[in-house]
This record gives sequence, structure tokens and C-alpha cells, in this order.
Amino acid sequence: MADTNRQWRLAKRPEGTPGEDVFEFVEADVPDPGPGEALVRTIYLSVDPYMRGRMDGTSGYADAWGVDDPLEGGVVGEVVESNGAGFEAGDIVTGNMEWADYSTAPGTALQSVNPDLAPVSTALGVLGMPGRTAYFGTREVANVQAGDTFVVTGAAGAVGSVAGQIAELTGARAVGFAGSDEKVAFVEDELGFDRCINYETTDDYRAALDEAAPDGVDAYFDNVGGPITDAVFTRLNLDARVAVCGQISMYNATELPTGPRKLRHLISTRATVEGFLVSDFAPRFSEATEQLAEWVQSGDVQYRETVTEGLESAPDAFLGLFEGENIGKQLVRVGDE
Repeated sequence: MADTNRQWRLAKRPEGTPGEDVFEFVEADVPDPGPGEALVRTIYLSVDPYMRGRMDGTSGYADAWGVDDPLEGGVVGEVVESNGAGFEAGDIVTGNMEWADYSTAPGTALQSVNPDLAPVSTALGVLGMPGRTAYFGTREVANVQAGDTFVVTGAAGAVGSVAGQIAELTGARAVGFAGSDEKVAFVEDELGFDRCINYETTDDYRAALDEAAPDGVDAYFDNVGGPITDAVFTRLNLDARVAVCGQISMYNATELPTGPRKLRHLISTRATVEGFLVSDFAPRFSEATEQLAEWVQSGDVQYRETVTEGLESAPDAFLGLFEGENIGKQLVRVGDE
């Protein structure tokens, strides 16, 4: 075990798009686990768009980080020492911990990871929070049915890529939006979506939807917001369902633009719009993980991970989310498995 613990802290609150000066890399002592806690060596660290709201307190559902506080995120790691936490040294666990080489966490906040089920990194992706978000958002909130036309934004990302595949498995027709030709090819050729629209090269989202979804939209999984969502609202069918999961297109905006008025479309379509958090379904997490693992093992659900090497690269990996640099789940590999 190392003598020092490298750690990322929030140096200041960002205004607009965060820069490198928002992050501070420090060294501290390796912490000792308190009663009921475990000391965990980080193997993989997750960076996610929702963390932007924790930097300045605009999330609305996740507590703000304090300036000079350690940054936190999903971690897969190895238990180094257990102080009555219910784990043994060498166990692989996942939980919310610091952007650091080592963290302590209560045993009650950690879950075991089975390395025989799938690569341990998937506990932060397809078999973790993003996969469960896709599972419940598609099946419960958007209530996708066989024969539906299902549209999802961020289709090449950790959540959208899984959501579209679940819709296809349900018997729906999946249409995605993604930000490059490479991502479009991934979504259509590897994931099996019926169509994917490159929003970077498309000037008219409504016309693109008319071509890709000529029968309209029955269910919409919104990860992005902005002009794409404005366009989708004009193509909703009668009794359509909209699951609002994220609005990444506006997370760094200093002034929110006033877009086309969308709510009038809900009157004629009687559509339902529902925001949700995956934590709403916490009592059923094991259900989602078991089903997703079965689909992954059978090959019915494909996934991809973009892995950045080294704890020192964590800010770059995080900032790259807002530039669309990742395909699938963005991870940082901090230590050896």
C-alpha cells in the first residue's frame, strides 16, 4: 500500500464550462477506516454528467460539493482493510467514494462485485447506475411496448446505448441521436438500433425525425434536452410517454435559452412527461442488475467503455463528457485489478 493518497478536490465553483482551474490535485495521508468502515483501493472511477451540478449546487437533487472538499463518484475497488465493515481484504466492492487512490466508506454503503459475472468495470456501467437508469427509464417510466417507436438522445452514451437495446428487446423500433459518424455506426451496426441521426450534421431535426420515425414517436428517453427535445415534442403520438433523465446540453449554460413553446403539443397528444432518478427504484436494483447481466452474458445487450488511464487524468475524462469524446461508459482506470 502506498504511503500517500493522491486526491482531487474542488478548487472553486465553475462559471459556465469548467476549466482545469476548477480541480486541485493534492496528496494526503492514507485514511484509516473507522468502526464499521472499509479502506478501499480504487481500481476504476466513474465520471458522470450529473457531477457538473454538484460543482455549483445547481443539480437540484444531488448535494453540492464544498470548495476544497474531495470530489466523489462511483468507484470499483479492492478492500484493503476492514474495520467491522462486513468485508474481507481482497474483496471487490463498489460504492460512492472519493476521486482518490484510497477511500474509506461504511460497509453499509458498499456492494460486492462478482468478478465472475462480468468484468468488474461493468459495475459502474452496464451493470451499474447507467444500466439501471436505462432499465427503469425504458421499462417503467417510458413504458415501452412492442410496436412502439422509441427515440433516445445520447444514444452512444452509457445510458442511451442500453436504453435503445432494451427497447429493441421489447419489440419496439429504436431511433437514436448521436454526435458523430463513428457513434452513428456504433449505434446502428453494433447495438442494432433501427436508425441513428447525427445531430452534428443535421440542420433540421424535425425533417430527420420524419424520415427516421415516419409513424411518429410513442416513447422518448431524454438525456440531452435543448433543440432536439423541442423537435421530438412536435412528433409525439397520442398517449406518448416521455422519460426525462438528463439535460446535458444545458449543464454549462450561464443563461438558459428560451426555446419553442412545447407544452401545447401535450394537449392534443395527451402525452405524459415524467422526470425520474434511478434512486427512485433502489429497492429493485437487484432485479435490474440480474436481468442486465443475463442480457450481457447472452449477447443481447452490447456495451462499450471508454477508459482513461491514471487518476491524474480524471478531470480530462470528466470534461470530455461535455465534448462528446466518449463512446459508452467513461471510466478512469486508477489502479490494477
